[in-house]
Amino acid sequence: MKTLVYLCIALFTITTIAQSKYEAGMEKAFNLWGENKTGEASNVFERIATVEKDNWLPVYYAAQVNVVKSFGEKDPAVLKSQLDKALDFLNQAKAIAEKENPYIKVLEGQYYTAWIAFDGMKYGMKYSGKVSTLYSEALALAPDNPIVIYSKAEWDAGSATYFGKPLDPYCKDVQRALDLSENFEQEGAFFPKFQINSAQEFLDSNCKE
Repeated sequence: MKTLVYLCIALFTITTIAQSKYEAGMEKAFNLWGENKTGEASNVFERIATVEKDNWLPVYYAAQVNVVKSFGEKDPAVLKSQLDKALDFLNQAKAIAEKENPYIKVLEGQYYTAWIAFDGMKYGMKYSGKVSTLYSEALALAPDNPIVIYSKAEWDAGSATYFGKPLDPYCKDVQRALDLSENFEQEGAFFPKFQINSAQEFLDSNCKE
């Protein structure tokens, strides 16, 4: 009996230490990202992923870092390098996730949007339909998730702006995302967070009465 008790205590201790290392690593990566040290942040997320082989979040964020910093990039070689890394991490996240994941679909939509933002003439027709499909699929999976709702509305509004159409139809979606965010609970530690400030800025800039 004592042996069983000691074994349980040992397993609990090992699990606690591993969890604390994971949390410390993730927090370090987010802090580096906040300091705009995107390369270092991506490397930390990638290192965590080598240990957390069944956890899609580290590779998800490794992908997201590379997607986000690709917006506004002017050098085609740098852009391709960053987005190739992002796609590799995205594919890893998809392989780890047990089922279709709305967060991964949204990030994949943003990956293709980065290409469109770089060269709309070249990539707009090629990827726009795919992006719209990804957001629609994400919304079908998580119809009350404010992150998904806002991300889709932001994409739809960007498309409307490109074609010179008004943004009013998307104001209600952004407002709904904000309303839902008040009681929205993350599914787990380090899950993506809803960007309240970004949504509020959209309303303030585009939805004034």
